[in-house]
Amino acid sequence: MFASTLDILQSVTVPVVGVTASLSDLLRLSAVPVFGWAAYRDIETRRVPTRTWYPLAALAVLLLVADGYVAYVTGDRLFFLQVAISLGFIVPLVTAFWYMGSFGGADTKAFYVVALLFPAFPTYYFPGIAFPVHPTTIGVFSLTILSNTVVAGALYPLGVAVTNLVRGRFDWPMLIGRPVRTEDVPEEYGMLVELPDGFTTRGLDLDALRMYLRWRKCSLAELRADPAQFRDPASLPAVPGEVGDGNIATDGGTEVTGKAGDDPDDTGGYDDPWGAEAFLDDIETGAYGTTPEALRDALDVLAAEDEVWISPGIPFIVPMFFGILLSLTYGDVLVSLLAAFGLG
Repeated sequence: MFASTLDILQSVTVPVVGVTASLSDLLRLSAVPVFGWAAYRDIETRRVPTRTWYPLAALAVLLLVADGYVAYVTGDRLFFLQVAISLGFIVPLVTAFWYMGSFGGADTKAFYVVALLFPAFPTYYFPGIAFPVHPTTIGVFSLTILSNTVVAGALYPLGVAVTNLVRGRFDWPMLIGRPVRTEDVPEEYGMLVELPDGFTTRGLDLDALRMYLRWRKCSLAELRADPAQFRDPASLPAVPGEVGDGNIATDGGTEVTGKAGDDPDDTGGYDDPWGAEAFLDDIETGAYGTTPEALRDALDVLAAEDEVWISPGIPFIVPMFFGILLSLTYGDVLVSLLAAFGLG
C-alpha cells in the first residue's frame, strides 16, 4: 500500500498533453491561473482580496506534508533544506519589506504562498524536453521566483522611458512616469511626482487624494475652479464625508460634490492650508504615509497645472506572475545571466 501510494505521489502522466510529473508538482500548476487573475485584479483595482490566497495556502500545506513524506521515505534530505531556506529566508525578507513599506499587504501574502508552495524546483517532463530548462544547484524554487520577479519588474521603467522618448517627453520623470491631464487624475492609480518647484520620487499617493476629496465633499474639478476658497481651512465642511481606502471603484468612480464654504478675501497665510492637517487628524487610518506638507504641495500643483506627471507604478503581483511563468519554463534567469558573464 505504501509503495503504491509513493509511486502515485512521485510520478503521474497527463495523457492529453503528455506531461509527466509528480502529483504535487502537477497540482502546483493551479497557482498559475490564480496569480494571473490576481495580477489582472491588481492592475485594475490595486486590490487583491485576502481570501484569494486561502485555497493556495491550504493546498501548499497539504503538498508540503505529502512531499515531506516522500522525502522522508526516500531519504531526500535536500528537500528539508530547501524548505528551511524557502520559509526561513523568503518569509522574513518579504515581512521586512512590508514593514518598510516596500511591499503592500497583497504582495506580502502572495510571497508567503510562494515560499510555502514552491520550496523546491518542480520538474515537468515533456517528450524530448524537461521544464524548467535551467534549474539551480540548491534548487530553492521560491528564490528563483523572487529573482525572476525582480528581473521582470526591472523591465517596467525601461518600457516607460522608451514610451516617453518615442512621444517626445524629455523631463526628468520620464524614467518613472507619464504626464496626464489634471482633470483625469482622480481616475488614475499611482502617485503624483510633480511638486510646485520640481519633481519627486515619493509624491502623493492618488488613493490619498481620493480619500481627501471624499472627506472634503468636493470634486477635483470644483477645487480647481476656485482654489482660493478651498485653500481656506475655514471652508471645511461641518460634517466631513465618509472616507474609504481610495479605490477608484468606490472612492473615485462617483465623486461626491458639495459646497465648501464662503470665498475668503485672500489665498494664503493660513495655519492649515487646504485643511490638510485637519483631514489627516480626522481620519481613523493613515493615508498611505501622506503628510500635511505633501498633501498641500500636491493640491497646489493640481490647482495650478492643466497637466501633471504621475508615476503609475506597477503592482508587484504583475511581475510576480511573469516571474512564476519564467521560473516554470526557463528556470533561473538571473543565475543564467551571471553565468553568461562568468560570475555564476
